[in-house]
This record gives sequence, C-alpha cells and structure tokens, in this order.
Amino acid sequence: MSRKQHLNFLLFFVIICQGCLAQEEVLFKQIDTTKLVMEIHRPPSMDATTKYPAMVFFFGGGWKGGTIKHFEHHAKYFAKRGLVCFLVDYRVETRHGTTPFESLKDAKSAVRFVRANAVKFQIDPDKIIGSGGSAGGHLAAATALIEGHNETTDDLTISCIPNALALYNPVIDNGPGGYGYERVGNSYKDFSPLHNIKKDAPPTIMFLGTKDKLIPVETAEYYKTVMEKVGSRCELYLYEGEPHGFFNYNKFENYKKTVAETDEFLQSLGYLSKNPEVVIE
Repeated sequence: MSRKQHLNFLLFFVIICQGCLAQEEVLFKQIDTTKLVMEIHRPPSMDATTKYPAMVFFFGGGWKGGTIKHFEHHAKYFAKRGLVCFLVDYRVETRHGTTPFESLKDAKSAVRFVRANAVKFQIDPDKIIGSGGSAGGHLAAATALIEGHNETTDDLTISCIPNALALYNPVIDNGPGGYGYERVGNSYKDFSPLHNIKKDAPPTIMFLGTKDKLIPVETAEYYKTVMEKVGSRCELYLYEGEPHGFFNYNKFENYKKTVAETDEFLQSLGYLSKNPEVVIE
C-alpha cells in the first residue's frame, strides 16, 4: 500500500469511526480464552462537564443463547435521550458450555465494570439502570437482589447493584414450577429474584404479556406485592393477550409503548428530562 493509499484508508477509518462513535466496544472480562465485551451507545454531543445516567442491558435466551444486539434499538433510543447505554455479552450454554450461574457472575462483573469506570464512561455511578428481557431480565434483577455467585476475580468492594431496574417479561421465579428450576435445582434459594426480595430493592418497572407461557401473571403480581411490602417501588404493566417476547422491536407498536412507559418511569426518578423530543424508531 502506498503512503497516499494508507492516508486515504486512515481518513476513511476516522470518518467511519466518527459516524459510529455510539458503537464503541470494550472488553470487560476474560475467563481463560473467553473474552466478553460490551457495546457502548453514547448520547450525541456529550457535555464534558456532565455525568450521565447509565443503562446496562442483558439479552434474553434462557441463559442458553442470545446476542447483545437484542436491545440495540432500545440502546439507540435511550442514548439519544441522554443515557450512556451498554449492551453486555455474557456466557451462555450454546456458545460456552456454561450454566445460568456463570451468566449471573458475568452480569455482576459487567455492572461492577461500568461503575468502576464511571469517570472513563462519563456516567453517574449512582444512576445505573439494570435492564433485560426474559433470562436477561432475571440477570438484571439478580444483580440487585442476589448476594452470591460472584466471580472470584471481581473487586467485591464495588457494588453490582443497579440503582433502578427496567425488566421485560423477566424470569423472576426459578423455584419449583418456575422457569429454569430443572437447571438450578435447590440453588434457586440463592438464585431466584422472587425468593430474595429485600428492603431497599431498586425501584423497578416490569412488563409482561398476559399470555406469556413462561412467566405467569400471578408471579409478576406477587413480585410486585412483595416489593411493595418491603417498601420498594414496583410498577407492573400487563399487556393483554400478548405472549413472551411481545416487547421486542419486531413487535413495533408494543416496543414503542414499552419504551415510552420506561421513559416515563426514568423521568419520575430524575434520570431523564421531561417531555422527550426524541422519536421512538
């Protein structure tokens, strides 16, 4: 390659990078040869003097599969609204031969990594929102409620507890009769969010379709009741007749509604400005 061609390539690379600055990717954890990354979506025109809230997304897939692209549209929207968004990879059975316990360890590591690097990412470490769908919703809730299942290499002085939760048809009950019990067994007692709700749990918004075959409406309603009994805020939005995964981008009207309701919830916490001017697309 000539010097001129090399310079043209570098210029092209810089232009491309400027155009996709919101899609920076960073390595947050390595276990042996397994490297785990998170994709970062930043607000446009960030003010260097401002600390922004963060939103950490965990994809669904039953702890068996899935991709960080699951919540890409959510991340793009909330980045435009003023959040620094993180799409997190974690170990799953089909790609890594792991169990749900490793998935939780990775989720906790991810939140700790984000909080530990608050200055670098220009975020407020006291305004971190954990979010996810299905098994990813379990992970988000579990980072807040489960004390065990920490990676031995993690710095446990850094909290993995988000300050708020936005959960989309989350797997919250892993006990007998609940999702995943056949894989976690009696360990559900220190793995299942429903069985570990405690005082000062983060304020939570949850979404569930009434025809979800994996998470009964009664389970979500009971979760809300227990949360409120311990003095924690929990909003539950039920979508009549909708199945599991009803909130995904390919169900665009439901996607728009759940994103708008999440936006209002985050406004009420003071994480987002009122009257958003960003179009949900």
